[in-house]
Amino acid sequence: MTLLQYLNSSNLAPALPEAEAQSLAAELGNLSGLQVYPRSLTTTSNTLFFLGRKDDQKQLGILSSSDALSSKFSGTSSAVSLDDAALTLTVCDTNASNAAVLRTIFSFLVAKPLGLAKSAGCGDRLGLATPGHIQAIRRSTMAPILAQQSIRENARTGRTPQEVMDDALWGVLQEGWREGFGADADHLKTTEDVDSCVAAGYTFYTIDPSAHVDNHANTDAIETLRTKVAALDWNELETSWENLQRQLSSAPIDLGSFSVTITEEELLRAAAKYGRVVAHTVKMYRHLEQAMNDQPFELEMSVDETETVTTLAEHIYIAHELKRLGVKWVSLAPRYVGDFEKGVDYIGDLDEFEKSFAQHLAVSHTFGPYKLSLHSGSDKFSIYPIASRLAGDLVHLKTAGTSYLEALRAIGELNPTLFREIVAFAKERYGTDRATYHVSAEVSKMADVDGLADDQLVTLLDDFHAREVLHVTFGSVLHHAPFRDHFFATLRAGEETYSRMVAIHFGKHFAPFDAVNKTVSAD
Repeated sequence: MTLLQYLNSSNLAPALPEAEAQSLAAELGNLSGLQVYPRSLTTTSNTLFFLGRKDDQKQLGILSSSDALSSKFSGTSSAVSLDDAALTLTVCDTNASNAAVLRTIFSFLVAKPLGLAKSAGCGDRLGLATPGHIQAIRRSTMAPILAQQSIRENARTGRTPQEVMDDALWGVLQEGWREGFGADADHLKTTEDVDSCVAAGYTFYTIDPSAHVDNHANTDAIETLRTKVAALDWNELETSWENLQRQLSSAPIDLGSFSVTITEEELLRAAAKYGRVVAHTVKMYRHLEQAMNDQPFELEMSVDETETVTTLAEHIYIAHELKRLGVKWVSLAPRYVGDFEKGVDYIGDLDEFEKSFAQHLAVSHTFGPYKLSLHSGSDKFSIYPIASRLAGDLVHLKTAGTSYLEALRAIGELNPTLFREIVAFAKERYGTDRATYHVSAEVSKMADVDGLADDQLVTLLDDFHAREVLHVTFGSVLHHAPFRDHFFATLRAGEETYSRMVAIHFGKHFAPFDAVNKTVSAD
C-alpha cells in the first residue's frame, strides 16, 4: 500500500500490518523530518494522522489533500507533493488543545467505562509509560485503565488530571491502540477533586473515604460501640439502628456456597467503623451523578488504606448499605489480610489470604456482582494466581509506583551517574517521605550501591528495601531541580529502553490473570 492509497480513505482505515506501517512511516519521516512511530498511522476522512519525534519532543503530523480536519488544529502547515498530488502537511505540538480536537475525531482516544471486564489500572506518574503498558496489554486479556493518578500523586508530580489524560492519549495514539481504555480518577476525597476529574473526562472514579474510618472500633468496648453507633447521623444514612439490625442480624445471610450470621457485636463494630464511610461515599456518588450529567461512569469504593483488616461482616455491611442507598459500583477494595506494601510482593500467609479472598468474593457476587480490587497491587506476584483462579473476570489490579521503579531501572542502564545520585538522595528523603505510605523498608538494610559496578546497578531494583525507599521518594526526586531535567531527558532519549522494561515487567503482572482455568466466569 502507498501513502496516497492509505490517505484516500473516507472512513477509519484499518490498522496497517507491521511491515507496511514501517515502510509508510519511513516515507512520512522523509516528508516531515520526524522519526515517525509506525503504529500511530491513522487515517479517516482522507486525512492521515501520525505521531513523530524530533530530538526529545513528540509532535502530531497531519497529511491531507484538504484542510477540513487539519484546520481544526494549531500547528505549522506546508505544501508537499506526493506522486504529483498536492498535499498539505501540518505539524502540531502535542498540547491539550490538539488532544481535545483529536478526541472529537477518534472515539478510541476517548476514555470509556470498562464494565465487569477483568481489568488493570496502569498508573503512570511520569506521563511516559503508556506505550510500554499497551505493549504488555497487547499480549494479555486484561482491559486497561491507561490514565490513572491519585490527587496525592498529582500534587507530588506537579501534574493536573487533564495532563494525565492527555499523556495517556498520546501514548494510545503512538501505539495505535484501538481497543478502548479507561481513566481512573484515583483516591478522591472531596467533591472538588471529583469536579476537576469530571472536567478532564475521567470515566472511573475511586472514592477514598479512609479519613472517615474509625479504626478504634476494632477494639472498643461494647458500650463504647453503642455510644458511637447512636451518634451516627441516621437521617443522613436514611435508616435506623433498629432497621439495620432487622436487615443484617436477624437471620443468616446467604452468600451462595455458605451463609453467615452477623452478631449484634459484629454489626456494632461494622457500623461504628464504617458508618461515616458509607455516608461520605453516598455523598460523593450523588455529587458525581450530578456532575457527570447522564454521561456513563463507574465507581470504585476503596477502604484499603486503613489500619485494620476489613472483616467479612464489615464488607457485608458496606455493600448492603451502599446498595440500599442507591449507589452503583463496579469494584471495591477491602483492606485484605496480610500486608500490601508498596512495590514489593505480598507479605503474609497465602492460605489465609486465599480463604479470606474467597469470602470477600462471595459478598461481591451476592450484592453485585462487582470486582474485587487489588490496591497497592504492584509486584504482588504470589497472590495473582489466587485472585485469578478464584475471581475470574471479577478482579481489578491497580498499579502505580512500579512504573516509576522501571523508569529508575532504565536510568540505571542509560545514565548510571544520575541513578547513583537519585539513590543517595532517596536515602536522605525516605524518613520523611514514608509517612503517608505503608512500608517497612530500612535504609540501613539496602544493598550497597557503592559496591555495585555500573552494569550491576539495576539489580538494586530487585532489593526489597531499595524498592520501597525508591518508590515512596518519587515526589521528592521529581521536585528536585538538579534531577528533574536530567531524569526526563534520559527517559525520553532512551524511550525504547523504558518501554521495553515496562512491557516486560507488566507482562509478569498480567500473565497470571491470563490463565484459562478460571472457576468463575464473567457472567
